[in-house]
Amino acid sequence: MLENFDISQFLMVMVALVLGITVHEFAHAITADRLGDPTPRSQGRVTLSPASHLDPVGTIFMVVSSVIGFGIGWGRPVLTNPGNYRINPRVAGSLVAFAGPLSNLVIAAFFSILIRLRVFPPGDAFFVLSNLIVLINIYLFFFNLIPLYPLDGSHLLANSMPPAMADAYYRFMAQWGFLIFLGLVMSRVLGTIIGPPAQAVFGFLTGMPI
Repeated sequence: MLENFDISQFLMVMVALVLGITVHEFAHAITADRLGDPTPRSQGRVTLSPASHLDPVGTIFMVVSSVIGFGIGWGRPVLTNPGNYRINPRVAGSLVAFAGPLSNLVIAAFFSILIRLRVFPPGDAFFVLSNLIVLINIYLFFFNLIPLYPLDGSHLLANSMPPAMADAYYRFMAQWGFLIFLGLVMSRVLGTIIGPPAQAVFGFLTGMPI
């Protein structure tokens, strides 16, 4: 595994992950801010500085997983106060939750345009980096929509449930969600779940197979 370690590939994966996670968390923060909650701004989260969004444990996991396989990690959760929203808190919460994954899809679409326009010649380092940014951000899109705490999909699912059911779901997720999440990541089942749709979207956006 490590004997085939490619430092340039590793650095490109890290760039793609840092970009995706930073923009993802910024999207949560700016959406909450626009909906009337000043909490993210007061905590310095309405910024595109990676230092404000990277989580220490998530970053370590990102580095280790990038060395031993396909990189994945997470940023610091953006804290919000639903009582500050100017619209229905459940609707606002869903918009804030979905803003993160959506931002990853937007990044993937933007770099797909660069690929299709051949802004960088095939084989060029920036062409390879663009491909990785597209692929990783598509994976981040689907990954974050999985309805397991602490992923955004868990908030989207809870906000679609009746309040009593949502409370029970959150209690279950608070106790078991992260362990289930780690089990999926470590067992590589996660790749089986999100791999096929991610590859299909990659082909659709770039016009190329992985």
